[in-house]
Amino acid sequence: MELKIISGNANPVLAEAIVKSLGVPLGKTLITRFSDGEIQAKIVDNVRGADCFVIQPTCMPVNENIMELLIISDALRRASARRITAVIPYYGYGRQDRKAEPRVPITAKLVANLIVASGVTRVLAMDLHAGQIQGFFDIPVDHLYGTPVFLDYLRGKNIEDMVVVSPDAGGVERARAFAKHLNADLAIVDKRRPRPNEASIMNLIGDVKNKTAIILDDLVDTAGTLTKVAVAIKEKGATHVLAAASHGVLSGAAIQRINESPLEELIITDSIPLNGKQSDKIKVLTIAPLLAEAIKRIYNDESVSALFV
Repeated sequence: MELKIISGNANPVLAEAIVKSLGVPLGKTLITRFSDGEIQAKIVDNVRGADCFVIQPTCMPVNENIMELLIISDALRRASARRITAVIPYYGYGRQDRKAEPRVPITAKLVANLIVASGVTRVLAMDLHAGQIQGFFDIPVDHLYGTPVFLDYLRGKNIEDMVVVSPDAGGVERARAFAKHLNADLAIVDKRRPRPNEASIMNLIGDVKNKTAIILDDLVDTAGTLTKVAVAIKEKGATHVLAAASHGVLSGAAIQRINESPLEELIITDSIPLNGKQSDKIKVLTIAPLLAEAIKRIYNDESVSALFV
């Protein structure tokens, strides 16, 4: 079964890095628009009986990129691809994963249904906002973590007296595992969110005084929560404040908030393209080798769990 790597328009730079790591060419796909804006996709290469991997994070513009993924997958199915794996480094709509109040949708499940309906037979994702999203798919899901990339980078900095900070109760498990790998202490921020993209810092549980604090989260959107946590940690006596998040959504005034905050460095991955958003405080690490290794293992029917940290 031939390996085919296909990319949408969401993150072509990451796709190129993945195929370079794999040593295979990027499949040829023609994606155009009708005059009214509808997406038209054509798979130029022959994919009959092939094992196809579609690299498409569903980042901004979210709806465009989701539709592009669905349309490419449908084209592959109708071209008789044997297996279609959606490689989704960032899963959009992942924050709406439950009914937190009456009369609201669960869009993380809705998008999962759409992806399965398009013909996708497997999903490779990274750092989903909530682990239960894996169960929203009725197909196999391989869930990677950006942890190995962050660990290698932070170990190279030789930081002493480190404490890993979870910005909310939901991220405690992630932060605890991360702290264990770094032999660091753990602190937790008790946070209340009165409305979306707005947080109030209530309390800090743990000791950060005279330590280098690493705030760990899965994504940074408007950076409102992140910068408030950074301020709270600094006020509690931390000597240095860094942050690590797999997905740099960075919408709205995020860059300005980061630049004006006590944060010394924000470490993110290239799961989402920055598209011109720049700051001297932002360090981007590539996940291309990690995704390439996962793709190779899936293609060869080998274990992917060995990549979990």
